[in-house]
Amino acid sequence: MIPGLKIGELTAPVAIVQGGMSVGVSLSGLASAVAREGGIGVIGSAGIGMLESDSLEFIERNNRALRSEIRKAYSMSNGIGLIGVNVMVALSNFDELVRTAIEEKVDLIFAGAGLPLRLPAHAIKNMHTKLIPIVSSARAAELISRSWTKKYHYVPDGFVIEGPMAGGHLGFRENEIEDSKFAIEEILPPLTRLTQELGDRYKKSIPVIAAGGIYTGSDIYKILKLGASGVQMGTRFVTTHECDASLEFKMAYIHSRKEDIKIIKSPVGLPGRVLRNFFIDEVSAGKRKPYTCPFKCIITCDIKQSPYCIALALTNARKGDLKNGFVFCGANAYRSKEIISVSDLMRTLESEYCEADNNSKSSNPNMQMMISA
Repeated sequence: MIPGLKIGELTAPVAIVQGGMSVGVSLSGLASAVAREGGIGVIGSAGIGMLESDSLEFIERNNRALRSEIRKAYSMSNGIGLIGVNVMVALSNFDELVRTAIEEKVDLIFAGAGLPLRLPAHAIKNMHTKLIPIVSSARAAELISRSWTKKYHYVPDGFVIEGPMAGGHLGFRENEIEDSKFAIEEILPPLTRLTQELGDRYKKSIPVIAAGGIYTGSDIYKILKLGASGVQMGTRFVTTHECDASLEFKMAYIHSRKEDIKIIKSPVGLPGRVLRNFFIDEVSAGKRKPYTCPFKCIITCDIKQSPYCIALALTNARKGDLKNGFVFCGANAYRSKEIISVSDLMRTLESEYCEADNNSKSSNPNMQMMISA
């Protein structure tokens, strides 16, 4: 069976983290379903308040919506797995969202889309929540660790290392995305060596979770054999019944072809992997989408130069309006063929993992002898 994942005193029975997909793609519905199966379900916090419309200020709506989704996720998870929140460093309301997640005693905060150098500033005494940066290299992890330990006397509770086959915003230059030197198999070992050194120095176990292009149970098996303690998967969970996005959003994955997957330059200032559609073609042709910016949600967004509002485009897509939005995806999105339950998906991944394990043992005579003995 797929092993468990221990992070501090917390343990998920299955070492699978569901990637936090923002603007309403992974909310309490998906996160709780993954937790019920023993994994780590993650709520994407970016734009979480855009799905609501009332008189509250944008930041207040976001905090209220996040608090509500965390509580709903725990109420539906049956206390089996763990619940996390993904918070983008580039968000203008980063600090408020982190504080809200900690107040709600969420199990884990995953922070990426920038270096989360100030994340431990919100840590409180005897805090339940674990803090996990998302990085694309061991160098970034070392910088974060040095900053956290020096300024806050806080050692990271773990790391997610995300390779260039991941979906959404990527922590790589465009010319690095197809370069084999940056493949997850290449960038993972240096980080596991670093965390081993940090663990020995600070007497703390620091698990590494690998992400980006991991699609099957066989992929999970290979990555864990390379030294990862767990895996993060996003694309595979989009086409589940419990995913919080619209049916149209999910069907975009199912109808996609490999050639539909494209890298764009996002208004956020990072490259992003998307499914090509009418909206993307128009923007690529130089057409601007008129908009105002009531949100000011991303610090790095150049409002005057951006050809469209990414928050609005992603919200439209999540609701099923793909003429006025687009879908982020991982490199394997075209492999999606049907919508299934999270439970069935987890059983499939476990079966594929076991098959990979059995194949490995049958091809290793020494292992066979150990089993016979």
